[in-house]
Amino acid sequence: MTIRQPIVSVLGHVDHGKTSLLDYIRGTTVSAREAGFITQHIGATEVPLEHIEKVCAQLMGKKKFNVPGLLFIDTPGHQSFTSLRARGGSLADIAILVIDINEGLKPQTIESINILRRYKTPFIIAMNKIDLIDGWISNPKMPFILSEKKQMEEVQERVNMRMYDIIGRISMEGLSADRYDRIEDFTKNIALVPVSAKTGEGIPDLLLVLIGLAQRFLEGKLNTEEGPAKGTILEVKEEKGLGQTIDVIVYSGTLHRGDTVALGTRSGKPLVTKVKAVLKPKPLDEIRDPRDRFDSVREISAAAGVKVSCQTLEGVLAGAPLRVIDGNQKEVLEEIASETKVNIKTEESGIMVKADAIGSLEALAFEADKAKIPIRKYEVGDISRRDLIEVSAYNDPYLRVILGFNINMLPDAKDALASHDVKVFNNNVVYGLIDEYQKWLAEEKRKAEEAKRASVSFPAKFRILPNCVFRVSKPAIVGVRVLAGRLRNNMAVVDRDGKDIGRIKSLRSGEDTLKEALAGQEVAIAIDGPTVGRQIDVEDVLYVDILESEYKNLADYGLNEDEKMVLEEIGEIKRRQDPFWGM
Repeated sequence: MTIRQPIVSVLGHVDHGKTSLLDYIRGTTVSAREAGFITQHIGATEVPLEHIEKVCAQLMGKKKFNVPGLLFIDTPGHQSFTSLRARGGSLADIAILVIDINEGLKPQTIESINILRRYKTPFIIAMNKIDLIDGWISNPKMPFILSEKKQMEEVQERVNMRMYDIIGRISMEGLSADRYDRIEDFTKNIALVPVSAKTGEGIPDLLLVLIGLAQRFLEGKLNTEEGPAKGTILEVKEEKGLGQTIDVIVYSGTLHRGDTVALGTRSGKPLVTKVKAVLKPKPLDEIRDPRDRFDSVREISAAAGVKVSCQTLEGVLAGAPLRVIDGNQKEVLEEIASETKVNIKTEESGIMVKADAIGSLEALAFEADKAKIPIRKYEVGDISRRDLIEVSAYNDPYLRVILGFNINMLPDAKDALASHDVKVFNNNVVYGLIDEYQKWLAEEKRKAEEAKRASVSFPAKFRILPNCVFRVSKPAIVGVRVLAGRLRNNMAVVDRDGKDIGRIKSLRSGEDTLKEALAGQEVAIAIDGPTVGRQIDVEDVLYVDILESEYKNLADYGLNEDEKMVLEEIGEIKRRQDPFWGM
């Protein structure tokens, strides 16, 4: 039984150099051609063993490898990794987590670690951008362990300090890590490889560690299966001269031109179609953005990244499985339907979530569940006007929300958004989506609480200050000190005996009109109703009047100790006339 090349996924925080690292390995400039220099699509690159042996010549010695090479997958974000599934697990056999050695772990780095652990995918860490460490003298293409020896002692110390910062942060995630050449047991420690995607330093170390670990620990998993191909669809896209095509990773068996295949679709019902062409990028070239023309081949065996043209691809879904039908159609269709099925817990009351692929939808749902955000409905695909109409009918205004991951809003939805009471969040980072929604929710609840409080008489007591009577009546204008609670406009006022005094018409501080005055403030207030010297006088202590129905509910408003004390005093005043008031 022959050994296939391991599938290697590359993850990491945006701008930490995932695509640049692969660009250096394959000698391409894909990252420079990407919109905003950020990876927009999933790509795959085959790196043959001969190329690895050439790059690693200074480190190889007498080492020999059976692994035929490495098949790299470059993803737009760590969520895309979850779309790349095989038999319900991760498509990747091993992963590289790219970390900027100068910036350390970022939120996306932590999310990537959590996803790798969830899928039980072994990984190594490429500590990128060593060339930016102060004082580092670059030695292009040189292995790190040789380039490091040429650095000054203080520069070596800076590298170690940054590396130990990363090791410490990783240990906080419950993992053990060390520099690759200092590890005795790779089953217990994550290997750290310092690299520069710009100068190529450390790339030989990285490739050697990857292929060495793959051969030593994954050999059983890499045994190729004979028979019909099994694969995962990376992307569905239009190609000039070919029409709609699918980029596929074949991870088991052999795919032939002319094969009948079953593909996962949006509807969940598998599509059966025939393969018209199998197009393979040249070694070290990139499936999503090749420099050279694809080679049209009659067949391809695992593991390989290929472009496939079929008779029809209507409704086919990124992240869905591909299976060759070879006299076992019923079994294959059941398997496809099972793998395409999305398993997400829903609630009677919740928000809507939408995403670009099955795996990213599940990743979004997983993070939403962790954040205790209920989901009522989920779908793969762009946001439509129908979605807005449906969500606008939800009873809870805080749940009239659509979270969209890495998708677009259709033109009819854009036109209709203003006329529907729906909040739409769209982001290509899951934690960004969750964070945006939670911040919006907190702010909306704060506004609602403020509005609710503004409509309720809040407990307060105040004293009329001496030498501060500015107008005797109609309305009486006096200076007061707020002793506790908060004074607001239009609040009714009573004295210590519970007798009605009047209503506050305005509050001022100097030339400024106030909405409210808090404990400790001295302000001028206008009270409509009383006359100073008759119903009220200086040094009088007055209270805001509280309705019995409000009194019972005010305990839910998070009153401070002074406000609770005033509320109780008002209750005692009221109970002199009605012993059961507020009880």
